Amino acid sequence: MEWGQDKLYDDSYKKTLPYILESFYYADGDTERLIPYMGDFLLDSGAFTFMQNSKSHINWNEYIERYADFIKRNKVEKFFELDIDSVIGYKKVLEYRKTLERLTGKQCIPVWHKSRGIEEYLKMCEMYEYAAIGGIVAKEIKPEQYSVFPRMIKEAKERNCRIHGLGFTNLKLLPKCHFYSVDSTSWTTGNRFGYLYKFDGKTIIQVKPPKGHRIAKPKEAALNNFNEWVKFQEWADTHL
Repeated sequence: MEWGQDKLYDDSYKKTLPYILESFYYADGDTERLIPYMGDFLLDSGAFTFMQNSKSHINWNEYIERYADFIKRNKVEKFFELDIDSVIGYKKVLEYRKTLERLTGKQCIPVWHKSRGIEEYLKMCEMYEYAAIGGIVAKEIKPEQYSVFPRMIKEAKERNCRIHGLGFTNLKLLPKCHFYSVDSTSWTTGNRFGYLYKFDGKTIIQVKPPKGHRIAKPKEAALNNFNEWVKFQEWADTHL
């Protein structure tokens, strides 16, 4: 689950949350305060979001130093590389990957993009124990191409590599793909469009208000949606 911009937590959430992905772009003091309560925390570089929202030249060396400092200061074990191939090229991405790993003293989670080619995917799986497939949200990999995921994940497993699906929560395909982990902001959709989510024991279903009615308490609805997706996380941990 991606924490994202919807900061619904406060001190009442001082309990272990099963899985959280946060973007460094949105990380702040609240994030640092609550990391110890997150059971399995993944940190995205936030580089692409930062780039989209920046109106000035970006000093990527400085950005990596700040990213690495946050990782070290908060003892983050799982963090993604700056997968901005489409902007700076794959060769530069590899240079920044080495820099990030040198500064943190840890392996990052590399993010494969379709443009890198299948040989680079297999090489990545040989070199890393945890890696990711990106470009799903941006439609680099189109829905009609999702059928390739089971084979790609099988190839990774044969090389002892776990695969994360960035931005992938296709509820019908999750049981067939067998990603080690995935993330998504799908849980926030109900908050934006005015309906509730409910975990029915196997999957997430939408509960829409009666026609002509609106949700009267949006914060309570958002907390409900978050909690229902947490239930799905806990179920998926042992069933998917």
